[in-house]
Amino acid sequence: MDIDDITDGTLRNYVDGEWTPIDGDDGADVVNPATGETLGHVPFTPPGSVADVVSAGDAAFETWRNRAIEDRIQPLFRLKSLLEEHQEDIARVLVTEHGKNLNEARGELRRGIENVEVACGAPRLMQDGFLENAAPEIDEMAVRRPLGTFAAITPFNFPGMIPLWFLPYAVATGNSFVLKPSEQDPLTAQYLFHLIDEAGFPDGVVNLVHGGPDTVNALLENEDLAGASFVGSTPVARHVYETAARTGMRVQAQGGAKNYVVVSDSADLEYAAAKTVSSSFACGGERCLANDIAVVVGDAYEPFVEAVLDVVDDQVVGDGLDPDTDIGALISPGHAERVADLIDAGVEDGNELLRDGRGVTVDGYEEGTFIGPTVFGEVDTDSRIAQEEIFGPVLGIARADDFDEAVRKLNGTDFGNAASLFTARGGEAREFRNRADVGNIGVNVGTAAPMAFFHFGGRKDSFFGDLHAQAEDVVRFYTDETVYIERWPDV
Repeated sequence: MDIDDITDGTLRNYVDGEWTPIDGDDGADVVNPATGETLGHVPFTPPGSVADVVSAGDAAFETWRNRAIEDRIQPLFRLKSLLEEHQEDIARVLVTEHGKNLNEARGELRRGIENVEVACGAPRLMQDGFLENAAPEIDEMAVRRPLGTFAAITPFNFPGMIPLWFLPYAVATGNSFVLKPSEQDPLTAQYLFHLIDEAGFPDGVVNLVHGGPDTVNALLENEDLAGASFVGSTPVARHVYETAARTGMRVQAQGGAKNYVVVSDSADLEYAAAKTVSSSFACGGERCLANDIAVVVGDAYEPFVEAVLDVVDDQVVGDGLDPDTDIGALISPGHAERVADLIDAGVEDGNELLRDGRGVTVDGYEEGTFIGPTVFGEVDTDSRIAQEEIFGPVLGIARADDFDEAVRKLNGTDFGNAASLFTARGGEAREFRNRADVGNIGVNVGTAAPMAFFHFGGRKDSFFGDLHAQAEDVVRFYTDETVYIERWPDV
């Protein structure tokens, strides 16, 4: 399938097993960021219609929760097969509406499929404790039970992967599910739901609702919703957390990031430079795991900068469907302008601009929202570019006199999403693991991206909630434990 196969130009909701038109006055065009071409239109679901979507999920939940767990995971097995069959076509749709390059889109979808695989293990993940003779002649056990209808509000930067952080686990554990994807690139979600429809979930178990901020708030304020998951910027994550918590629902809200990489003077500098550039510039820097500040210890600074620039100068900016492209278009003109403004701020704050990606053009794609790879040196880690999330292809390099100072700089932001260390010393690696105040840590790894069978961490202003996405954490989020105590006295 291609874009014409999944939409007739105007997107629809998928509710109670049916594709339904959206009766709303507000909406947005979906635009190819590399070309400026309009791909379709997404109407926004009015707040008054959101309750009907949740009601459809609740009605389906009453039957779905009592289906045998082996039955519940069968549609997931079929979905996994369909995702693999259509992976290349979905990737091309994703690139066309988002801008990242094709290999990045393929990798994103592979990570999403891995979550479906892990969720198929729900018969094991749902098991809990049993203790014989917990007290005299009394046995005690804990039983995990689903809670109702959950929603996920997902961002533009990974429209294929992040919905699959949540959806498979929610339904495998016996809940119903509502996805509200980003209005900036909703075609990928539309494609996913064509496959979900084909996979054979019962009507109402999995639902798709398009919309903007008012649609989101209507979900968060719906007292019948059991819980909500969110991934996006920190200000919105805080709003989601506070609003959902007032309603009384469960909530997990992944916020923004400002990730640091520490480069020890013992590191393989060419390797560290290549991995740092990959982390910072992959997906155009539009990802919460991008390590976009490198703190280099001692005399390693100059050779590391030289190695970074050698890699950066080979980066190709262009259309994501071009196999030679390393850095594709940013999601929108407004976002590209924000990134350019932060580059301006980096210059104004006195940081040394080593490579400037502003004003880059791509032949044949003059309407595209491109920013080339940008590198700052001698970065003041108190300046805006070292403290604020940029979400673009910008790398800052700072100095530290020693390892201790480098770690203190890493911990000196309001965020706590991820960090990496390049070193040849085991003692530094152990200390880094102990002291780095972040949820995802990598050693000699450019991007600390957890596999699907580990949860996705986050601390400080990078996460609001208690239980994270993926793996056993999200299983606990979607279920509650009932403690069952049993005694059979002699009669």
